[in-house]
Amino acid sequence: MLTIFTLIFKYEFQIKFDLSTDPRASEQQFVIQFLANLIMYNDSFGLIYINLTWIIVCLVSILIFNDFKKSYSMNLTTFFFPNFFFYVFYWRYSEIYFAASFPSFIIKTITLGLTIAIASILLSMLLKFIKNFRINTKTENLEQIVSLNRIKCPKCGTQFNSIPKYCFNCNNIIKNELGENIGKAK
Repeated sequence: MLTIFTLIFKYEFQIKFDLSTDPRASEQQFVIQFLANLIMYNDSFGLIYINLTWIIVCLVSILIFNDFKKSYSMNLTTFFFPNFFFYVFYWRYSEIYFAASFPSFIIKTITLGLTIAIASILLSMLLKFIKNFRINTKTENLEQIVSLNRIKCPKCGTQFNSIPKYCFNCNNIIKNELGENIGKAK
């Protein structure tokens, strides 16, 4: 999902690299640049874009697990891997620029990690609240339907969870308020 969003919005975070004569450097730079596009930002658009895309990705685990502990741990694990590889690869292939950029990168990483954790917890609690509200509403509706089918024998007071024609306790014909037989065959 992150890659698709990056391609759709053509988001790119520019990374500076040390000069290298290694022929593999272009492949390494591509991987580092790709990882940086998933986790780093320079301006307000980048901040909003990165945070929103990660929150959308967080929704996947929230919808799967329905438990805020599992969802935020899964989201932080998912967030950890691109960060880990970005930092390791960037440090390995561009030590000078990595050392100069590390303080700002780590602050951005911590901020984004906190945003992901808070969003995961809040969104999963919101979904749980909505789910519980729906369940409670359905339960109340079922209880109303059940109460409509409950009847009490006017003679002996035996309660029934259905509408019988005769009371099994006193063998009295059960009638409604109008005096009509309730269990009358149609």
